[in-house]
Amino acid sequence: MKLNKIFKSVCFENKIDLQINKFLICIIFPLFASSCAASGNINQIYIRANQVGYLPNDLKTAVVFSENPITDLKFEVKNLTNNKTVFNDNLKKSKLSYSKFKYCYYADFSNLTAQGNYKIEVDGTNSYPLKIGKNLYNKVVDSLMLFFREQRCGPTNPILHKPCHLSDVVRLIGDEGHKGGVDLTGGWHDAGDYIKFLSTAAYTTYMLMFSYEFDKSKFNFDEDKDGIPDVLEEAKVGLDWLLRCNYSKYKLVTQVMDLRDHEVGWRLPENDTLQYDRPGFVGMGKNQIGIFAATMALASRVWSERFKKYDFAKQCLDAAENLYSIRDQVPNIDTSGTGMYRDNTFWGKLALSAVELYLTTNQQKYLTDAVTYADSAGSDYWWSYGNINSLADYRLGKIYPRFSKYILNNLISFNLNKDSSAFNVGLAYSWGTTNALLGVSLQAILYKNLTGSSAYDSLALDQRDYVLGRNPWGLSFIYNIGTDFPKHLHSQVAYFHGGYLPGALTAGPAPEYILSQYQMKRENHKYDFFNSETVKYYDDRWDYITNEPTITGNATALFVYGYYSH
Repeated sequence: MKLNKIFKSVCFENKIDLQINKFLICIIFPLFASSCAASGNINQIYIRANQVGYLPNDLKTAVVFSENPITDLKFEVKNLTNNKTVFNDNLKKSKLSYSKFKYCYYADFSNLTAQGNYKIEVDGTNSYPLKIGKNLYNKVVDSLMLFFREQRCGPTNPILHKPCHLSDVVRLIGDEGHKGGVDLTGGWHDAGDYIKFLSTAAYTTYMLMFSYEFDKSKFNFDEDKDGIPDVLEEAKVGLDWLLRCNYSKYKLVTQVMDLRDHEVGWRLPENDTLQYDRPGFVGMGKNQIGIFAATMALASRVWSERFKKYDFAKQCLDAAENLYSIRDQVPNIDTSGTGMYRDNTFWGKLALSAVELYLTTNQQKYLTDAVTYADSAGSDYWWSYGNINSLADYRLGKIYPRFSKYILNNLISFNLNKDSSAFNVGLAYSWGTTNALLGVSLQAILYKNLTGSSAYDSLALDQRDYVLGRNPWGLSFIYNIGTDFPKHLHSQVAYFHGGYLPGALTAGPAPEYILSQYQMKRENHKYDFFNSETVKYYDDRWDYITNEPTITGNATALFVYGYYSH
């Protein structure tokens, strides 16, 4: 079965890593306790760095913070093998602070380029181990890919659970003229629950293919040796389901299952008591047409060029052109379903569909539309499943360089936010912070590819590193990546496997004003010491705001960490 070999290999290695980590923590905990503790007294110093590590030529910085001033402002980087100092310098005082930690500093060791295993030491306090090397992000990419396998629904050869929801869907809501259900098996569960959404599935599918087309040398990996790049093999899971969603020439199912999914208790998907009563919602908006047509147009091009599968390529292109042709006959924003993942704009997605159709067909009318829509969209100053204007601007920027300025506007805004944060956060905290921050990195990467400018390298790296441990909580927000990572994800599959969920990127810290709107019980307060009055994170299985992984977050992460892979 596809990918079983790599799954077993990575799972085996991950489980061994867990055991080794537990052993090492017991042995070396006295050395690292001051930095690693989840709670502590006012005299402690905390060191936060990327727990995966740094490429040799990366900008390499760590954040050091405390409630009291640090008297000895020297820091050392020591070789873990022999405890010898290989680099030392003075800490740089930040003008900014974080919550009760009024004293923040930066340790810059960018000039250290030798590959090896290290730790940072400040006034007797040690960081978690970190590495410098060329291949550090390969294992991150492998792990991120496994998460999609776990999220698979239907008869798609999932991992960690059996084939499930084999009767999707029993009836349609919003198409009263259609009698009975349609075959909507397959695809991915969106997050920790078992609902499926067209918007997030299309974004995920698009990003898998976009990553491949962006850099075929890095995203051409084929771990199961079946001749198909793994990212395209996974994208096919999404494509097959999306085509089923287009059950009639001009119609779409935008959501499978309703909110009853959240009311029946935790269970593995194959044991879902509602599996024979899962409806599909029919809807249509310019936003839905945009992301669906963009995904199908790109699929047509990739499957034609890479696999010479011309019949499948035509099927995808026909679906894209059919729906694009009725874009002016539908509402701006789709309002079907239960109100989740509702866009607030559509111009950027229409621009993306038009430019992908142009690149696939070479028809000038699509390019004309793309320019009009992208100019209407402008800069969106954000990143999420619904704010992806920069993808269209990147495509158009290859044709008309002026479109890179829309991405530049975003980056200037992100840099201003970064400069006002002790941890160099490029965007305001939100629901889905890790996806948003990695979207900042993604846009910096796109801009560099378009212009050759390295001006925003540090912005990209700060967001990359934040997600992997350079944050107040000292956590890598990807399961089993780094030394300390979430153990209690809001995922039913993870819960029934003792918390195990390889490659899951959790949503990350969220603002208190959002958290206060929802009543959630919590069992784990391990990281409360580092929560502020305005921003909080909980490694708790009940917390669906800060601790739930999603396919969209993983899709963004795959592009970013794939870019830094070797």
